[in-house]
Amino acid sequence: MAGTLTLGIVGVGNLGGALAEGALAAGAVGRVVGSDVSKERLTELTERLGDQFQSATPQQATASADIVVVAVKPHLVPVVLRQIKGSLPAGSVVVSVAAGVPTAKISPSLPDRWPIVRAMPNLAMVVGASATALCANEHVSEEQLDSIETVFRSVGTTVRVDESMMHVVTGLTGSGPAYVSVLIDGLISGAVKKGLSTDLARELVVQLFYGSAKLLQETDLHPSQLRDRVTTPGGTTIAGLSELEAHAVRSALMSAVEAAAERSEELAQS
Repeated sequence: MAGTLTLGIVGVGNLGGALAEGALAAGAVGRVVGSDVSKERLTELTERLGDQFQSATPQQATASADIVVVAVKPHLVPVVLRQIKGSLPAGSVVVSVAAGVPTAKISPSLPDRWPIVRAMPNLAMVVGASATALCANEHVSEEQLDSIETVFRSVGTTVRVDESMMHVVTGLTGSGPAYVSVLIDGLISGAVKKGLSTDLARELVVQLFYGSAKLLQETDLHPSQLRDRVTTPGGTTIAGLSELEAHAVRSALMSAVEAAAERSEELAQS
């Protein structure tokens, strides 16, 4: 059933375009109709995806879609919703990927009792490795939610959460690639400081993060168990860990998630 669906995307930039490509490649949808302010972006996707992708206006992208994804900046969401409200087909569901825009601010711009899903992916969607959280209002059927989950699973993993947890998800995985980039950059710089070339340090550190994540994913080890397996008494690892504790790295990461989640709450109220 999912493979016969039409996916309409308003905003096929980095996230919207990645979703279009991933969903088509996985057979999660039959075709994608996309709109964007960039004509060059639409031409690029049309040339790469062929007949399965059709460029259109926001209204056209909506009119024949089973699932309508609004993938624009948060402040543009109300504008787009007003544009497409009159062209939404019966039985379709609207999915917003805008951070900090709650369902309560989406529903007034749509027909009464319209099915709405919020999705919080991250930039790793571009390489098919996003961590996406979904929440739905009471008008979304289980079949609709299953189809949307299938679409987002084509570009990574998905979980379902209560909408009250979306701010935490935004502060964790939505903003998370930036936190990880800071850690990677710091490790590269440390290696370069001790004489390793930048290129070699980058290759090793990126693989380090990939391998560590893969270990945790495939073995179900708790992070503390993985840490203990690497750490020996009086060894090199405990010396490094001691420095991380001295500089409160773990506490800083906890505070980063908390601050980002609180900022998401502020944006939702503004």
